Amino acid sequence: MALSYKARRRWALIILLIGMPLYIIFAIAGVALLFSYTGRPPIAIEFAIYVILGVVWVFPFKKVFMGVGQADPDVAPSDPQ
Repeated sequence: MALSYKARRRWALIILLIGMPLYIIFAIAGVALLFSYTGRPPIAIEFAIYVILGVVWVFPFKKVFMGVGQADPDVAPSDPQ
């Protein structure tokens, strides 16, 4: 079942305000934990890991964010006078 426009807007807000900060915390903690065993890698590799993690999070939520910034397609346009 497809989400309505209002539901997608609400979920997008929840994802950005709650999910994103939690993802950042867990991503940083995970990378730090990984490198605590192996030692810190060169800065370019660490940067690449963070860039990849910064892009990967959006793919599962692509359908939620599609068209959220547009006008509500379910509302009929009013006649300007």
